[in-house]
Amino acid sequence: MSLEKDINQAKFSNEHHKVMINIIFTANWVNEKLKPIFDKENITQQQYNILRILRGAKEPISTLQIRERMLDKMSDTSRIVDRLIVKELAKKKVCSTDKRLVDVSISAKGIKLLQKLDGSQQLMEDSVKAISKKDAKMINDLLDKLRG
Repeated sequence: MSLEKDINQAKFSNEHHKVMINIIFTANWVNEKLKPIFDKENITQQQYNILRILRGAKEPISTLQIRERMLDKMSDTSRIVDRLIVKELAKKKVCSTDKRLVDVSISAKGIKLLQKLDGSQQLMEDSVKAISKKDAKMINDLLDKLRG
């Protein structure tokens, strides 16, 4: 289906305008597709993203380092980390080299949850199965270029 039909808009001022609207619309579409996966586990997409960052870090990292790696740069990293700690999915301690900082790491419960969600990877991939590998690479290259 075309963007014009999806949002009931007959035309755009130019192709660049359409690109920006299409990116916003598609990002929201993807978020809605993935929302049930995270809702089932009572976590947000930002919490999932932080858990993945923590699992990949191997060593405890600061909230500043987490923020640098996050997909959603607008989010309040400290608040999201605090919610993960309340859910016992992450843990924090005072940094050994700088007492003003807090180091965050994933907990065993957080690792277990990610392992469960790793099984949902196929659901995520099914959302884009209509796109060939060649087209996926082209889209990735174009999006990288847009942000470049």
